[in-house]
Amino acid sequence: MNRHWIIAASLVAAPAAAQTAPLRLGLGDAVRSAIEHSAVAEIARLRVDESRARVNQARSALLPNLSADVLQSGRTFNTATFGLALPGFDPNGQVEGPVNTLDVRGRIGQSIFDQGARLRVQAARAAVTASDAEARAAAEQAATAAGVAYVRALRAEGQLRSRIADSSLSSELLGIARDLLESGVGIALDVTRAQSQLAGVRAQLIAARNDRSRARLELLRAIGVPLDTPIELTDTLAATAPDSALDEQQAVDVALRERADVRAAREQMNAIHTQIQAIRAERLPTLGLVADNGLIGKTPAHLLSTYTWGVQLSVPLFDGARRQSRIAEESAVERELVVRERDLRNQVTVEVRGAVLDIASAREQVEAARERVRLAEQEVSQARERFAAGVAGNADVISASLSLSGARTALVDSEALFESARVALARAQGTLTTIR
Repeated sequence: MNRHWIIAASLVAAPAAAQTAPLRLGLGDAVRSAIEHSAVAEIARLRVDESRARVNQARSALLPNLSADVLQSGRTFNTATFGLALPGFDPNGQVEGPVNTLDVRGRIGQSIFDQGARLRVQAARAAVTASDAEARAAAEQAATAAGVAYVRALRAEGQLRSRIADSSLSSELLGIARDLLESGVGIALDVTRAQSQLAGVRAQLIAARNDRSRARLELLRAIGVPLDTPIELTDTLAATAPDSALDEQQAVDVALRERADVRAAREQMNAIHTQIQAIRAERLPTLGLVADNGLIGKTPAHLLSTYTWGVQLSVPLFDGARRQSRIAEESAVERELVVRERDLRNQVTVEVRGAVLDIASAREQVEAARERVRLAEQEVSQARERFAAGVAGNADVISASLSLSGARTALVDSEALFESARVALARAQGTLTTIR
């Protein structure tokens, strides 16, 4: 069983052995599944792994550097290049050799003091923290997409139920029209009208079923489970939260404290500041130990042990102003991040306040839509009674049923709008993982 199915099974209320049971899914379940298994979240976590690998790369400058090599060589030389008049040799030089040697040697280099390398490690670690915050921000984006997909699926379910109710009403009206016609108190026009209305409702029902299927596919993709997984939505649009005042400033404060992208912006500025310090520290001297030990001789049977060791102090003097240019580049990046962080804080404030306004507006729209449905149902009931009594044609009933269908659609849309506003507020505050 692949790991997607393992996670899906953990959300199923039925026993794990019943793999054919539908996946029971609430809004919170969809959000958390997307955080764990969506492609966006997985890619972001892989980027964190890349950042951790760069820490090890930076740390390598502070660790011992070991190497070993074997050199078999031959050399000829000009005796005049020694700078001395050697007895028995042509003073103008002559070629001697080749001298064949075998050199088997191990080498070690160890940094003793390198402040620039140490700060580069710190900068890399800060980059890991920033990448981790970015991964959480990406996961929240995936969770937002899953939340929106879940609300769309709920809306499609609600619209399908509305069309089924419309279809039942149209079938009932057609039956009444036929009964009246057979009893001699109705007219064929009423039957034709009822049949036409029923055909139109059936077309809407087919479209609603297709919309539900598509919405479920998008939801399955958003939460990162196989697309053939049967699902059962446990939440409903009708479960509107009770009216409660939201403190805008408190909501903004929560967002600025909890939003992963805000934390990521701060960590990015910290990482770039440390990187600037690391570049400046490259002006400092570095101290290191170098040593080698090995065997050298003309043949493998005549090798002698030799070694070299030393303590090396390197003092940077002038690098063609490259270091200063790097500092200027990183400083410009730092100023850019400051501007982005300030703009992000403003964006967060706008998103939170807008979501609070949308929730209040959507709640009022839901109440108005429910009242409209109640009145439309009353209108249909009164028109149907008049039609069944034979005192009026079914034109009024059809008109009332169309009004009821529109009212039902508006109610589903307003309830979906309220749920979308709830998701938007949780996303704006960075608390989407705790949504219910």
